[in-house]
Amino acid sequence: MRVVIHGLTKEFMTGQGKIRALAGVDLEVRDREFFGVIGPTGCGKTTLLHIIAGLEKPTAGSVEFVGEKRTKAMVSMVFQDAALLPWRTVDRNVPLGPEFRGEPKPVYRRVAQFFLEMVRLLDFGSAHPNELSGGMKQKVALARALANDPEVVLMDEPFANLDAQTRLLLREELLQIWEKDKKTLILVTHNIEEAVMLCDRIAVMSAAPGVVRSVIAVDVRRPRTIKSMLDPDFVRCLEKIWGLLRYEVDKAMRENHPSGSTPSQEEQTRKNYFGWW
Repeated sequence: MRVVIHGLTKEFMTGQGKIRALAGVDLEVRDREFFGVIGPTGCGKTTLLHIIAGLEKPTAGSVEFVGEKRTKAMVSMVFQDAALLPWRTVDRNVPLGPEFRGEPKPVYRRVAQFFLEMVRLLDFGSAHPNELSGGMKQKVALARALANDPEVVLMDEPFANLDAQTRLLLREELLQIWEKDKKTLILVTHNIEEAVMLCDRIAVMSAAPGVVRSVIAVDVRRPRTIKSMLDPDFVRCLEKIWGLLRYEVDKAMRENHPSGSTPSQEEQTRKNYFGWW
């Protein structure tokens, strides 16, 4: 399923007046592509995902899904917070989509088992969310999104709250899962390293109001693993994206901190955009 975005603009009314989050975004995500969106804080990345998901309406512009619908749902979303239902066990959280569509219990329970096995959590089906680590919760959230059988999976910084080692492992696992089915997947992240490791192409967004500055093809051979980060093509792609992004990040920081960024802010920028710095 292709996702075609044309002239997407989003404005919010606040106590200080009108704020424009997106200012005419044009994008096309290809069928079965792993597509990344990266940009400074506040550039409208999450707003873009919410509009694609139908959670918010644009002020202007359109989102169109182009292609033959092969599955039972159009979109599923994985949030930064796993957003699991705390009163349900893992094997009852995963099949929410099929259950709410009215699938028979034996069917959606088989679906839950299938996707829990895919994310290597089959032995934790009877656990409640508060018994899981942060990484395990995000894997359950991914299994739930896939169990809904969507055409398009949207991921909003799904690993942002995890430690560095867990993030590396989950990136590899996500790639292995995507390679099996190759659904159209759109990932929002602050981390350039993460985007290059996972994505086929990456949209680099400007500081607010967000527009697409450039779309970069990731010329790093697949399948990718942690070792791919040592590939010269990987490093070149990092440098290319940072070359585009650095001005926008600096602009966003100057607008948020008119007196100039402090060393601690600069340190935080490196942490956000380069996990290995």
